[in-house]
Amino acid sequence: MNEEIAKQGSWLESVYEKTVAYVTDPEMWVRIGLILLKILLIVVVSRIVVSIVNAAVNKVFQHRQGSKLQMEQRRVDTLRVLVNNVVRYGIYFLAILLVLQQLGVDLRPVLVSAGVLGLAVGFGAQSLVRDVITGFFIIFEDQFAVGDVVTINNMTGTVQEIGLRITRIRSWTGEVHIFPNGTINQVTNFSLQNTLSVVDVSVAYEEDLNRVEEIIKGTLKKAQEELEDIVAEPQFLGVHALGPSEVTMRITAECKPNTHHGVNRKLRAMIRQDLSRQGIEIPYPRVVTMPGRGFEQGQQKQSQS
Repeated sequence: MNEEIAKQGSWLESVYEKTVAYVTDPEMWVRIGLILLKILLIVVVSRIVVSIVNAAVNKVFQHRQGSKLQMEQRRVDTLRVLVNNVVRYGIYFLAILLVLQQLGVDLRPVLVSAGVLGLAVGFGAQSLVRDVITGFFIIFEDQFAVGDVVTINNMTGTVQEIGLRITRIRSWTGEVHIFPNGTINQVTNFSLQNTLSVVDVSVAYEEDLNRVEEIIKGTLKKAQEELEDIVAEPQFLGVHALGPSEVTMRITAECKPNTHHGVNRKLRAMIRQDLSRQGIEIPYPRVVTMPGRGFEQGQQKQSQS
């Protein structure tokens, strides 16, 4: 019994001596200090490199004042953010690998595992990879951008968010539609080019069409001066259709992208006011009653009685 206690005591004393010797070893602390210094240096250098690269990228994609290519500049801004993110994540990933190497981690199994994991993800998440690739090309090709009014897969709304995986649009009634980028098959963008405002005006058959044309042309000149969304002189195209009780005339006006709905409403109101002021009658449905033979006989009987 005493021998066992003595052995345990000597073992504990040996462990204590080894621990003290290890803790008080100056070379060990020098190695730890060097490792910590290298890790700190890696972190600082990586942040400096990220800042320098971001500054260089921003300089390359710098916005030029007075440029008329607003849509092109919008795409440049989107690509600038994307490149900055890719560079930042790539540099930080390399920094993490260097830190692990300083901590004594063998990077070969890590890289092999990352390759196998990437292959497995590629096979198991093909839809995700397709969404990311499609999202990159949507941004790169400037198919649409945040703030554009678009129709995607028969859904119309304003683009709220474009990511590498999903696109989010909001309809004018408030619904938010989310599309995985890989499912976007057809896109109609209403915000890239000027749009055309088309207004049809109906007048009665009894009105003088030449006089109506003069009044409408005067209204269009006034509208071009007052409405900032109209970018070209509105055109009076003439008689468009002949209806049962009205003559329809067509007017067109080129306006800024996606402003034609508002221009339509304002033009209709201005034309209506000017036509009414000049005494031009706007046609409306009428019912004409023709008394028949039975009606005349009834009137005669009433007069005889």
